[in-house]
Amino acid sequence: MLLYEHDGKLMRRGEGLRARPCRCKAVPAPVARLPTSAHPARPCRRPPGQAGSVIMPRHKNVDSRGRSLEPREVPSRDVRMPPLGLAGTLGIPRSAAGLVVFVHGSGSSRFSPRNTRVAQALNAAGYATLLFDLLTGDEERDRQNVFDIPLLAERLAAAVRWISREPDIVPLPIGLFGASTGAAAALVAAANFGIDIGAVVSRGGRPDLAGAALERIRVPTLLIVGGADIEVIELNEQALARLPGPKALEIVPGASHLFPEPGAMDAVIAHARAWFDRYLAHAT
Repeated sequence: MLLYEHDGKLMRRGEGLRARPCRCKAVPAPVARLPTSAHPARPCRRPPGQAGSVIMPRHKNVDSRGRSLEPREVPSRDVRMPPLGLAGTLGIPRSAAGLVVFVHGSGSSRFSPRNTRVAQALNAAGYATLLFDLLTGDEERDRQNVFDIPLLAERLAAAVRWISREPDIVPLPIGLFGASTGAAAALVAAANFGIDIGAVVSRGGRPDLAGAALERIRVPTLLIVGGADIEVIELNEQALARLPGPKALEIVPGASHLFPEPGAMDAVIAHARAWFDRYLAHAT
């Protein structure tokens, strides 16, 4: 489900369209139909230029542009970012179109299996990725730090500044991929720290925790939420209404907060990649 802004109002796809009278001729006899279960649901294919549009892959191993969805080996290296020596893993495919920095959520780390899967898919699509720890080991033991959005945003901004000094990645446009509280940290960093960000994607995030920073964000922002994550959907809808820049909300049908359902993470990857393709890859 896609929400978008039209004439200052949040609209769902199909709202606002006037029904046209049916001009069909009567059918003399009912037509036999297959059971509903025999018709697998097909994802809606919106026009490429529509805000938040994404064409879901017809085949499991390729996307709409024929690029592989399967993870592939890319050159990577372990890094330590000053001044605290925060650990990270930097993956750089050949001829990268951009760099996506991952911002993990509460109770997670650079080893998040879900973020790792998204990073591998983005590597396969030609994006460099950085997964890193937002806190030191000692800081993680204090649970207050895990939910300290300004602190997490400051750490993210420091990582982006470190990137700007690395000669092999400095020319690349930067996108942010945040999960849970990491999404709020990504939005606050994009709004408050004067860093150049090309696009932001939130997966199951809490953008509402970005507070007043939401009104200052001009960066194209995509919010992805599971269709069964009702409370978080409402929070994301409220945050979406406050974002002044390009924005979209994608709801993955039937998915819960961590997207463990079959096909749910594939949908997240497809939506995220389409957003980065639109706003990040063309930034060069």
